[in-house]
Amino acid sequence: MTTIASGSDTLTRDALTVLQPGFTGVTAPDWLLRRVGEGLASVGLFGRNIASPEQLASLTAQLRAERDDVLVAIDEEGGDVTRLEVRTGSSFPGNHALGAVDDVDLTRKVARELGRRLAECGVNLNWAPSADVNSNPANPVIGVRSFGADPGLVARHTAAYVTGLQSAGVAACTKHFPGHGDTAVDSHHALPRIDVPADVLPDRELIPFRAAIDAGTRAVMSAHILVPALDPVHPATLSRRILTGLLREELGYDGLIVTDGMEMQAIAGTYGIERGSVLAIAAGADAICVGGGLADDETVRRLRDALVTAVRTGELPEERLADAARRVRALARWTASASATTVGAEPEIGLTAARRALRDTAPDGFTPLTEPPYVAALTPVANIAVGDETPWGVAAELARLLPGTRTGSFTGDDAGRAALADAGERRIVAVVRDEHRHPWMGAALDTLLAARPDTVVVEMGVPQAPPRGALHLATHGAARACGRAAAEFVTGRRAD
Repeated sequence: MTTIASGSDTLTRDALTVLQPGFTGVTAPDWLLRRVGEGLASVGLFGRNIASPEQLASLTAQLRAERDDVLVAIDEEGGDVTRLEVRTGSSFPGNHALGAVDDVDLTRKVARELGRRLAECGVNLNWAPSADVNSNPANPVIGVRSFGADPGLVARHTAAYVTGLQSAGVAACTKHFPGHGDTAVDSHHALPRIDVPADVLPDRELIPFRAAIDAGTRAVMSAHILVPALDPVHPATLSRRILTGLLREELGYDGLIVTDGMEMQAIAGTYGIERGSVLAIAAGADAICVGGGLADDETVRRLRDALVTAVRTGELPEERLADAARRVRALARWTASASATTVGAEPEIGLTAARRALRDTAPDGFTPLTEPPYVAALTPVANIAVGDETPWGVAAELARLLPGTRTGSFTGDDAGRAALADAGERRIVAVVRDEHRHPWMGAALDTLLAARPDTVVVEMGVPQAPPRGALHLATHGAARACGRAAAEFVTGRRAD
C-alpha cells in the first residue's frame, strides 16, 4: 500500500516526488525506504545495484513494500550500455546493430524481450531508447547507441523500440532531446554545443522524437547540450524554449520529461545540481535524474530543499512543481496498471539480431580458424555511459569455441608492436572499437597487418574506417551477443 509520512506538507512531498535518486548496494538502504514513505516516487538503479535477476526482483519488491506504485528506473539500452548484464555483457546487440539490419519487426521483438526481462525483475521505467541521429562520426558518447545516421531509419526503429518495450508493461524514456548525435563532446565531462541552423533540426534531430511521441512514449529525457539556434543561453535541460516551447507546445508531447543525470559536468560543473534542478523544473522538466555518482540521502535532501526554497522565494512557481509531481504520479499509475502483451519469451532473439547485423569483408575469401588464435584487443577509454566494468570483445567467445585462445589488451602508440611481441606465432585476431576516432588504433593495425597480413580484424564500434585484413567483420556493437556472432563467423562454428 502507498504510504506517505504523516505531517509531510504538500510542497515538500511534491519536491520529493520529482526526484529520481540512486543509491549504493544491492538492497534498499533505510534512508531510501524512509524517503519513499515520505513521498519519493521514483528510484534509479545502476549496475552497482544488480547482482542477479533474483536479487533485483527482491530489491524491487522491497521498494514496493513501501510504495506499491513506485517507479523503478534503469538505464538498460542493451548493447554497450547494460545494467542487467553489467558484468557479463549484454545478450542484446544494441541500437546500431538493429539499425544495420533495418527490420523494424526485429527491433520491436528485441525491445519486447528486453522489456519482459525488466518487468520480470520489477523494473517499470527504462531510460531508453536513444533516438539520437549519429550524424557526427566523431561523437564520443553516442556512436553505436544510435540506430544510425539517417533520420528516417532512426525514427522508424525508435518507434518500434518504444512499442516493443511498452508492450511488455515497461515505460520507455526516449532520449536525449532534442538530439545528442551531432556533438564531439561528451556531456558527462563538459557542455556540448550543436551549431546548426534552426531549419536543420526539424529534418534531422527532431524526426525520431516525433516518431517516438506518435508511438506513445511515456517519457522523454532531455540532453545537457547547448543548441544556440533554439536557445543561445541555456542547455536543453534548463531551457523553457526547448522543453516547454518546442517539446510540449510545438511537438504536442504530454508525457513525463526526465532530465539526464544532473551530476554530469555539463550541469554540475556550470550551474551546480541544486540550481540546475530548480532551473530544470522551471523550464518544464518533471523529474530530476541524479544518482549515477551522487547516491546518498544528503543529495536527496539538498535537492528537495533547493526546490522547496525556490518555491517559497518565488523563483519557482508552486503550480509548476505541482504539475511536475502530477505527471510523475500519472506515469506511476500507468505502470501499476499496464498490462503486458501476452507473448512467450524469446531468449535467443538478441543473438539472432547480432548474427543478422554482422557484415563481413574477405578480399580473397576466408578459411575459418581451427587453431586457438591470439586476440589483440586495441582498447580505447570507455565513455562513462558504457563504463569500464562491462567486458567486451571476442576473446571469451572465441575461447569457448577454440579452447586455448589467448588475449591481451593494448593501447597507445606502441600497441601494435606490443601485440606482435605477445602473439608469438599464433594467428592474430585484432579487435578494435571506432578505429576512425583513434589515430593510435589505426597505426597499430598498420603495424599488425604489415607484419601479419593474415590478421583478422573485428570492428566493434561504428564502422567508418575502410575494411582491411584477411577478414574484416563489422559487428555494429561491442555487446556479448556481438562478440559471440563474430566468434561463430571466425571459426565457422555455432556456439549453440
